[in-house]
Amino acid sequence: MNRLAFRLLNEFQRGFPLCSRPFAAIADRLCTSEALVLERLSEYREQGIVSRVGAVLAPRTFGASVLAALAVPNSRLAQVAALVSARGEVNHNYEREHRYNLWFVAAAPDEPKLDTALRVIECEASCGPLLKLPMIEEYRIDLGFDLSGAEPPLGSETSVSHPMPVALRPEQERLIAALQPGLLLVPGPYAELAATAGLPESEVLATLECWIRDGVIRRFGIVLRHRELGYHANAMAVWDVADAQVGALGARLARQAGVTLCYSRSRALPEWPYNLFCMIHGRTRESVSRRLAELQDECGLAGFDSAVLFSRRRFKQCGARYVQQPEASHA
Repeated sequence: MNRLAFRLLNEFQRGFPLCSRPFAAIADRLCTSEALVLERLSEYREQGIVSRVGAVLAPRTFGASVLAALAVPNSRLAQVAALVSARGEVNHNYEREHRYNLWFVAAAPDEPKLDTALRVIECEASCGPLLKLPMIEEYRIDLGFDLSGAEPPLGSETSVSHPMPVALRPEQERLIAALQPGLLLVPGPYAELAATAGLPESEVLATLECWIRDGVIRRFGIVLRHRELGYHANAMAVWDVADAQVGALGARLARQAGVTLCYSRSRALPEWPYNLFCMIHGRTRESVSRRLAELQDECGLAGFDSAVLFSRRRFKQCGARYVQQPEASHA
């Protein structure tokens, strides 16, 4: 990766310019041209390195979302994974090493619509009960990847804001719907966003600035895919921690180097006793396993029942769809 690519992908995962010509502003900082920035981002998107350029929304501010899992016979895994990935509510879908081997995140405008989607998936998959694991508390969420060569990657923040749920006006719903797939890679993406939402560009920029300031948008910038960047070892580590201790232990775990995500979720007894989750992304399985062993000791987690679920295959990864929109929009 040359210096221009490194700076573009590393420096603009957050703090993306909020101005009429954001890619020109990036080009000025990188001492290159707007056309070259757009060309490179288009190439990286086609290669799968860039998922999108846009907003990562804070959980539980718009609509509803949940982590879910199915125990799928290996002979049917590809079929069921395709069925799950085809659902518009599903934004992440992975095979992991566990009896519950298909893990996905689903989002919808509200809890009833989310529950309906999950019931349909459970019925069509026909693999037994679906695990539904809603988030209780977040300690470290979506901070991006440091491409400087550290292994595992380091986040730059540890605190997590907890914005209140946002009641959207109709024009704001249109804005979220247009924003979900990411910005168009054109010189004036906010003008395109405004046209789709039926709002003035100045109002779109002001709204985005407000949502970022208030923590409703957790991060605004280039969203990368870790596997295409060489982070092939992705482990979800889980512990069964006493409810009275989970907050303190989760906050401590979230501050550790190498932890990219950390949160508590509801148990699903008797099948799933674990309530503390963290994600570690690394270049090798050995480095991730070594770091997890260190974290167990550093955070006082060695005495708790635990499991480590490495990912095997990624079936789907895109931004969450909290607001319905026509598939043709912003394709």
